Amino acid sequence: MHLRRLTTAAVAAATLLALASCGSGDDGADGGDDTAAAEVSGGQRPDEGTVLDTPFEKPDLVLTDTDGEPYDLRAETAGHATLLYFGYTNCPDICPLTMSNIAVATAGLTDAQRADLRVVFVTTDPERDTPESLGAWLDAQDPDFTGLTGDFDAIQEAAESVGIYIEPSVENDDGSVESTHGTQVVGFLPTDDRGHVLYSEGVTSETFTRDLPKLLEGELP
Repeated sequence: MHLRRLTTAAVAAATLLALASCGSGDDGADGGDDTAAAEVSGGQRPDEGTVLDTPFEKPDLVLTDTDGEPYDLRAETAGHATLLYFGYTNCPDICPLTMSNIAVATAGLTDAQRADLRVVFVTTDPERDTPESLGAWLDAQDPDFTGLTGDFDAIQEAAESVGIYIEPSVENDDGSVESTHGTQVVGFLPTDDRGHVLYSEGVTSETFTRDLPKLLEGELP
């Protein structure tokens, strides 16, 4: 097994340290956070996922998809391997890289596997990420990805339920906007619809390429 086990309490502590201000463009600060998170997790390799000792329940969340329709996360993803990520489309670095890595991995799946997988991107900046803008951004990554927007408080509560902490977007003096959020991807198994695997921002497309076929079979990588 490539993944190491980590207690849910340790995940919460690591996540708090790994918050990324995607709009800041401060690479040095982000790098420092990654180091701290690695220390908390007991030496977890940044390019591997982590198996949780206590899986997360899937958030009970209903938001608006990129077609402007209600999307019930639990109902729409039940029985499917699911990758859940919280980010925003104006992020200059981490969010597009993460989704691109996942897109590279999904491109190597069979048609049946792609149809069975759910990749859900929930915006942390719902005031700017409308269904239309979110849809256009995700289509450039992979048109099969699902994008969700809606009430920030509901999004924040859902994120925190899986150990990912986000803050409201803020506008800087120069007019740029920061959306501070945890950068982890949560992997849910189809067998029990629980989040068993946590991927940090250091995970590469090769890791997702290796892990996704197993997740689709309900297996831990």
